[in-house]
Amino acid sequence: MLERLDYIKRVPRRVLDAGSGPLRDARLLARRYRQSEVIALDFSRAMLRAGRGWFDAFGKRTSICADFARLPFAAGSLDLVWSNMALHWAADPLAALREFHRTLAVDGLLMFSTLGPDTLAELRQAAGAARVHTFADMHDLGDMLVAAGFAEPVMDMERLTLVYADGPALLADLRASGQTSARADRARGLAGRGFLAALHARLEAQRRDGKLPVSFELVYGHAWRAPARRKPGQTEDGRTIVQFERRR
Repeated sequence: MLERLDYIKRVPRRVLDAGSGPLRDARLLARRYRQSEVIALDFSRAMLRAGRGWFDAFGKRTSICADFARLPFAAGSLDLVWSNMALHWAADPLAALREFHRTLAVDGLLMFSTLGPDTLAELRQAAGAARVHTFADMHDLGDMLVAAGFAEPVMDMERLTLVYADGPALLADLRASGQTSARADRARGLAGRGFLAALHARLEAQRRDGKLPVSFELVYGHAWRAPARRKPGQTEDGRTIVQFERRR
């Protein structure tokens, strides 16, 4: 993601890191764009607190606790929206993309990465589809960018295989990185020892050469906020202008 910024020659005045987590990327963006205002936004206040300190104290740096599907910014107020490995947490990715489009200035840039549908395929097979997140397909995300009003969307994808010692090591890694289930329809009660034992047994059956391979599909996208195409008598967001004349 950061390497791709080398091809962008414009320096943004205002940058939003949407779904910033503990501000890792926000710090890197602040170092890259030292004269720009960099805003870190995350739904988790604990994540923001974990990364505060240098970030908030250095120059025009701000951290905000909010939902990126309901951004607390004026229309056209941002020049770069950056969202690294966060969009898959959105209940409705299209709503988030529409907010990114609304808050970007004309010729502003959106860059994001997210997880694709092949992610955690081994865990989904072992635990059952209802217990693991589903992830949007690359082509569907491209269609959402167009539906949100973006121009010139570019999508690409890569597959990675991480190797774990066993099932418990995989689950411990997911918990430590905050990748627990946030599905609205997830089971609320404890699964029980029987389920956990069966899960580990199914994961154990997937071991190859003594290790457990786990798939991750990474989806990348970027798109621009093009000038609005307005019909006569319409505002920039497509609303019709109705004029009333005062009767004399």
